[in-house]
Amino acid sequence: MSTRPNIVIIMTDQQQARLSKREGYALDTTPFLDSLARQGTWFNRAYTAAPICVAARISMLTGRFPSATRVRSNHNVLDATYEKDIVDVMREQGYATAMCGKNHSHLTPKRVDHWFGAGHTGGEGQSSRTPEEEAFDKYMRERGHRTHLEPNPFPVECQAPYRSVSSAQKWIQALEGRPFFLWLTFAEPHNPYQVPKPYFDMFPPDSLPSPIAGPETLAARGFKWRFTREQFQKAFTNFDGELPRARSNYHGMLRLIDDQVKRFVEFLNSSRLRENTIIVFVSDHGDFVGEYGLMRKGLEMNEFLVRIPLLFAGPGIAANSAPHPAHVSIVDIMPTLCEAIGVPLPNGVQGRSLRPLLTGAPCPEEEFASVYAEQGFGGRHYTESDALDPVAEGALHPSVGFDCLNTWSQSGTMRMLRRGDWKLVFDMQGRGQLYNVTDDPAELRDLYGKPEAATVQNQLVAELLALTIRAQDPLPYPRRRYVMKTDPRNYWSPYRS
Repeated sequence: MSTRPNIVIIMTDQQQARLSKREGYALDTTPFLDSLARQGTWFNRAYTAAPICVAARISMLTGRFPSATRVRSNHNVLDATYEKDIVDVMREQGYATAMCGKNHSHLTPKRVDHWFGAGHTGGEGQSSRTPEEEAFDKYMRERGHRTHLEPNPFPVECQAPYRSVSSAQKWIQALEGRPFFLWLTFAEPHNPYQVPKPYFDMFPPDSLPSPIAGPETLAARGFKWRFTREQFQKAFTNFDGELPRARSNYHGMLRLIDDQVKRFVEFLNSSRLRENTIIVFVSDHGDFVGEYGLMRKGLEMNEFLVRIPLLFAGPGIAANSAPHPAHVSIVDIMPTLCEAIGVPLPNGVQGRSLRPLLTGAPCPEEEFASVYAEQGFGGRHYTESDALDPVAEGALHPSVGFDCLNTWSQSGTMRMLRRGDWKLVFDMQGRGQLYNVTDDPAELRDLYGKPEAATVQNQLVAELLALTIRAQDPLPYPRRRYVMKTDPRNYWSPYRS
């Protein structure tokens, strides 16, 4: 058996970070993950690089921000720019590699040793399916991305997370001790919001805590927000009536995921692999889950979408019942894993290694006092005066109802800084937003430009400028003479005794 650690990244799609007991949520949605988090190190100030699938996933795999990867939307997969991603690194070190589940990144089947695609409609081009799995996939395709008002009639064994775990287990069993890297990636709890029994009944609509912010708050939030809710109501004639069931199913999907993570980790235990396997659990971005009278994602950089669950467990990682106070990013995962297997960071990596935070080693405190993120595909913001039609653009479409990632919601460019209790968002037209997210978790009181927040505002604006400069792509390096001065962990802050 190899002495090098196996690496497993378990990723969900569109999981809101706050909806777990360990975060103080009223309902016990993820009991196993809460236990796993306490066996390792977990963060409640972890952020995506961008609150959309493809950009976030490619940033995670490359350790680079979207402005550097050139992937600023779900339609730029082919533009991914980097020197080496985590799969390249692992293969060079002799690791067997696999992707099981939802890809939605620049990876292709030829890049890994084992590939099992499973997404929002079940199997994605799988050559071997049971008749029941084929029927499930057909059932899911026919219903598109809508909320299911009745339990899914197929057993949990047909659900994509179950099938992905089964594929991963079978692959690992055949490796005979070779070190492995596995990206186990679930398409849930992303829409369509559907679950079979018993998950359909676990969190009834009338048992759910009320959203922090209701739809009445959209009036003051700007055109993009109002437009999004209006389009949801056009696409789904009973959108408000179905919202409680969508939220209920979302909670059920969290428990379904939790059970499949438990099933996989118990497999590692029974196979005597757990003690030599680093497990990372993360989501690419969040979901509104009823906040502001909305589901899904798409709008700017609020906490429900940009803050993500993140935990590390495995050999050498300290156990902590409380969250680590550091501000960390999804781009930090790749460099952390490079250090875990003793490999220097590839050129162009922008994330920082979290290894000292996970092991209790010395670390510059200021290095993780803030975190940065990006949003938008560029250009000017669309407004109500623009004539672009949602049907012609493809935002209103039969298969998805309403695509929340569209020209309107994704237009423009935004940058975000979170530091302590505060969050600053700034766009390309000089518009700032400033929130105390501890006192105002739904970001309803914008303090930008208010005299009482002037000192904090000035500090954060200066820091956001510095972080935005750091996020510029360092590739290509100078071809002659010049030697780039970098820290082995990509730290910018000095160590202090």
